[in-house]
Amino acid sequence: MAYVNYDYQDQHQNWHGTSPAPGGDNEDKEIRTHFVTAGYQQMFDRSWGFQVEVPYDDRYFKTTGGPNSGPTPGQYLESADWATLGDIRVEGIYTGFSPDMSTGINFGFKLPTGSYTYNDAYGDVDRDSEIGTGSTDILLGSYHRGNLPGDAGFTWFAQALLDQPIITRNQYAPGTELDTAAGIYYKGWLARSARITPLFQVIASERTSDHGAESAHPVASGYQRIMVSPGVEVNMHPVSFYADVEVPVFLDFRGDQLVARWLLKSYLSYHF
Repeated sequence: MAYVNYDYQDQHQNWHGTSPAPGGDNEDKEIRTHFVTAGYQQMFDRSWGFQVEVPYDDRYFKTTGGPNSGPTPGQYLESADWATLGDIRVEGIYTGFSPDMSTGINFGFKLPTGSYTYNDAYGDVDRDSEIGTGSTDILLGSYHRGNLPGDAGFTWFAQALLDQPIITRNQYAPGTELDTAAGIYYKGWLARSARITPLFQVIASERTSDHGAESAHPVASGYQRIMVSPGVEVNMHPVSFYADVEVPVFLDFRGDQLVARWLLKSYLSYHF
């Protein structure tokens, strides 16, 4: 399978703990990002395969900074807009635990290919706002799915992915991240040659705080988050399209951080 993934988020609401906070409490004002990822997945047999993802991200960042002179030194609203290769992911896949391939694991690395040194003339872009982390991470994940009792055509699923940095650069270490999801989907309606599959999932994430001498905000990083996500897939084999919107229903952020009110995700894939 070859695919292109597009994600979008606009982080412009300041958040502290479990509630919104005044924008004046945070030097950063907005982080708006378009994520475009090209991917390829190959199964060698029913048990083993691999996956490669190559992201290219476009980011707009607005913060308080600027020159250390004038009537309000270091207090000007500055913005930066840049696009670059992100951190490539390479993963192995094993699905041989059961004949129906309902349980599987994935394991691999996130490589430090993304830029983590971009900056404006005043050095306003902190390491935690860069597109790349500069770290090499271990990725460990798993999934399981099963049919609900009866013959209603519903399938449930659960999955998890751990992202653990192991090699870091320039005295900055991003936090460890755990993403989990559980949901249900209907096996689909037929509309001529298209199969339409609605889906609903709950996504829970936790990330520990960044650390290191180059961590600009060690007390303003890390979070716990729960989102609900309705989505739909349209399959016209060999082409399929999937889209969902992810809406936060619980946020607990350490310090003052920018959050997005919603996130958009979409996939266009071709099955060989």
